[in-house]
Amino acid sequence: MIREDLRNIAIIAHVDHGKTTLVDELLKQGGAYRENQTAEERVMDSNALERERGITILAKNTAVRYKDVKINIVDTPGHADFGGEVERILKMVNGVLLLVDAAEGPMPQTRFVLQRALELNHRVIVVINKIDKPDARIHEVEDEVLELLMDLGASDEQLDSPMLYCSGRAGTASEDADVQGTDLRPLFDKILNYMPAPEGDDTGDLQLLVSSIDYNDYVGRIGIGRIERGSLRVGQEAMICNYHSGDAPKKTKIVSVYQIDGLGRTPVETARVGDIVCFAGAESITIGDTITAVGNPEPLEFVKVSEPTMEMTFSVNDSPFAGREGKFVTSRQLRERLYKELLKDVSLRVTDGDTTDSFRVAGRGEMHLSILLENMRREGFEVCCSNPRVLYKEIDGVKCEPMERVTIDVPAEYVGPVVEKLGMRKGDLLEMNPVGTRTRMEYSIPARCMFGYRSEFLTATHGEGILNSIFDGYQPFRGEIQMRLTGCLIASETGETTRYGLFNTQDRGRMFVGPQTKVYEGMIVGENPKNDDIAVNPCKTKQLTAIRSAGADEKLLLTPPVVFSLEEAIEFITDDELIEVTPKSIRLRKKILNTELRMKEMMRIRRALQNNQ
Repeated sequence: MIREDLRNIAIIAHVDHGKTTLVDELLKQGGAYRENQTAEERVMDSNALERERGITILAKNTAVRYKDVKINIVDTPGHADFGGEVERILKMVNGVLLLVDAAEGPMPQTRFVLQRALELNHRVIVVINKIDKPDARIHEVEDEVLELLMDLGASDEQLDSPMLYCSGRAGTASEDADVQGTDLRPLFDKILNYMPAPEGDDTGDLQLLVSSIDYNDYVGRIGIGRIERGSLRVGQEAMICNYHSGDAPKKTKIVSVYQIDGLGRTPVETARVGDIVCFAGAESITIGDTITAVGNPEPLEFVKVSEPTMEMTFSVNDSPFAGREGKFVTSRQLRERLYKELLKDVSLRVTDGDTTDSFRVAGRGEMHLSILLENMRREGFEVCCSNPRVLYKEIDGVKCEPMERVTIDVPAEYVGPVVEKLGMRKGDLLEMNPVGTRTRMEYSIPARCMFGYRSEFLTATHGEGILNSIFDGYQPFRGEIQMRLTGCLIASETGETTRYGLFNTQDRGRMFVGPQTKVYEGMIVGENPKNDDIAVNPCKTKQLTAIRSAGADEKLLLTPPVVFSLEEAIEFITDDELIEVTPKSIRLRKKILNTELRMKEMMRIRRALQNNQ
């Protein structure tokens, strides 16, 4: 059976190439809104963090209707750290729209998501987006896309993929690069004419592969996936089985079935082959499971998601300020929350740590794990986390480390500082091309050598540089390198900072705290430009006499403190430091808080290093 009344597509692209904005226009012109209904911008970015940061974190489903055909659309993340979201939903669709920025051209994530789509033999419609940008270079980008398709070993049919020229913000599309469109009809028509209609055995036994999980307080866990064979109906008994786990099938009952329509879900009694549906009732369902008929539990193979490349240790907050700001502070609550995240994030790994109250959490990158931490702190958790560590592999007896392919776009005058810094970090320059007044460079660099570089990069390029990176396989270990060349200013006692104490401390380096901030012994309150840690007392008060008054402190001029975001804090800390993350605060601290014990440990490490030499 071929469902000519249905198309299932995903929109894939590099970050900031305009996927979610284009989906907005597809929804408007596809009749998802009433005439008097206000249309939100980036309506698919429903998560608070997504709206704050302007990025898509989770893949989301929507649907529009055009010429009596329902088009199911999946909006996907563009950031490399959330590549697992893209990989798992590609099994749900029959074709992809590949968006490419008309000025930037194909970027690292463009290569990654396109490669995954080609491996599944999906049809591709190339959409050159943002053609109304003043620096658009449409014809050059066309050639770059064709080169990319050839590099990735595309078939003859995929090399002949149609190209359209769009402005997602204006809601226009055209088949001619030199003609400005008036609406998105050319894109809708191309989807209907070029994308294959879903097909399958409508009368066979049920097969539905779960590609996503949602949760509702009233009905519990909700599975989302496409029906590959048979039909799904409310009240039907079914089996849950998994191709990779080898566990025995489990019986369940489908309580409710929904189809996605516009921005909402419509309850239905029955869904057929090719439909993307949401269903409730299977409480133990996870991503990668197959819902099958009771008499024929035949699981489907799930796409192999790329392995994590770095890990951090999450542990219970044991600082002197523990329990003051959060609701969830115990190891049991932390364990439950982390293992719950595994149910919907296929590229995350959680294992028990070295102690009973610590857990090793492995993910795709710093942003992947920082988003998890940010969500947890907003839910009321208190956590201590370590600095990120890359995951090494032994390949043919050789220690190998994850590499990143880094694409850098900077004004020509800043090329020198960037090349110098990346050379010091063991980066290999692969390509350098001038693009107008800017220069584009590609590097291969160890993933660990990128920790802490992004803030340096923005400083070196005066905020005008663009840096993107993506995992690029494993290569032999390139040797040790010291990533941070500065030390810390560490509070030597617990108390509240004073203007007097901070004024006498700020000459030592950059401060991270302002006046009237509560600090504890072992907390990092600033950065020392030299590679040494210094114990300071920002809580020091001035001795008062009949002549000297407390009000005299107001004349002391303080340098504004540096306030770290969570990502910046993760980039800053080293092996002997932790980040204390609470709903209200982000504090940096040493693992050993007591000043004397910490000094003894430092001396022990130095003696051990001298003996080894």
